[in-house]
Amino acid sequence: MKRLVAAAIAAAVLSSAAYADTIKVGVVGPFSGPFALQGKNFKAGIDAYFAINGNKVGDDEIEVIYRDVPQADPAQSKALAQELVVREGVQYLAGFYFTPDAMAATPLLEQANVPMVIMNAATSAIVTASPYVVRTSFTTWQTSSPIAKVAKDGGVTKVISVVSDYGPGIDAENAFKTAFEKEGGTVVEAIRMPLSTNDFSPIMQRVRDSGAEAIFAFLPSGPTTLGFVKAFNENGLKGAGIKFFGPGDFTQESDLPALGDAGLGLQTTFHYSVSHDSPENKTFVEAAAKAIGNPAELSFPSVGAFDGMYVISKMIEATGGEQDAEKAVEAVKGLSWTSPRGPVTIDPESRHITQNIYLREVVKDADGKYINKEVQTFEKQGDPGLAFVKK
Repeated sequence: MKRLVAAAIAAAVLSSAAYADTIKVGVVGPFSGPFALQGKNFKAGIDAYFAINGNKVGDDEIEVIYRDVPQADPAQSKALAQELVVREGVQYLAGFYFTPDAMAATPLLEQANVPMVIMNAATSAIVTASPYVVRTSFTTWQTSSPIAKVAKDGGVTKVISVVSDYGPGIDAENAFKTAFEKEGGTVVEAIRMPLSTNDFSPIMQRVRDSGAEAIFAFLPSGPTTLGFVKAFNENGLKGAGIKFFGPGDFTQESDLPALGDAGLGLQTTFHYSVSHDSPENKTFVEAAAKAIGNPAELSFPSVGAFDGMYVISKMIEATGGEQDAEKAVEAVKGLSWTSPRGPVTIDPESRHITQNIYLREVVKDADGKYINKEVQTFEKQGDPGLAFVKK
């Protein structure tokens, strides 16, 4: 069976000349189910890129083919990535909202001669799984480390950590603990929850009983993060003076209206806010809001997809549209540009994105709209998780 798959991939690669005028990009993500909004943001970011820059690189036209993985399903992700390479003849794979889905597809890359651009999945180890992986999103180490300093500077010395029990959650737990202990703080307890957890009341009781002054949390963004923050408020932890810290998944813009006034004052660290004040972001938000239909649904996966298409366009330009994964990836090592999120660079060694991380606070703007207001910038942040992976 493995020989048949290898032969099919080889045949697809050899026949790539048939697609010389149309460069196909296969995007895998959640376009239905509970995380469909995140896939919708992938598409909005890609559509915004085409609206601003066009869908051609030189004489070559870019065509995007979408495949749906509603929730984390490594076997389905690998099967769909293989289908995109073999049957559709894609020269680039991209998207991947969940880490397990991205990791499952990486073994295909070298044999298929196809680069992968990670538009969301946030575990540090993904870029170490194949030399053909490039990240335009973020990692949980990158977004979770700065909030430890914020907590300590705010007078917090004891924190309880609560994360979902999968790659990014474990990364977030380790990132915060490492940074917080370096600042002189103590993590009094570390709780890992199954991904399927949706009743958070028992967790909130454990937080209350721990004696911690604050909670650090990480869950996959979407219905789970919204439910977790609501449980934090409804179980009286906010009222009891327990502080809440975490990466920006908890206050993504699409959830802020549902949180309402209960979200006011929540502080998170993240790489992107829709309210980021720059001309590049204004242009992006205008195009992406039009693409998504409902501007209130626009959130962070859109910018990872937008920048992902920029990187892919540079790969196509460098290879003249030919299928050459090694040359394509080599061409974007060290690439720098001004993203809607701010200045970014693809690190030439890790192929991970270096970017600003912002401390944001949920406030109401002059129009009464809930936004993440950037109050502090941690400049040129790499991924401290890569050093942890190598240990």
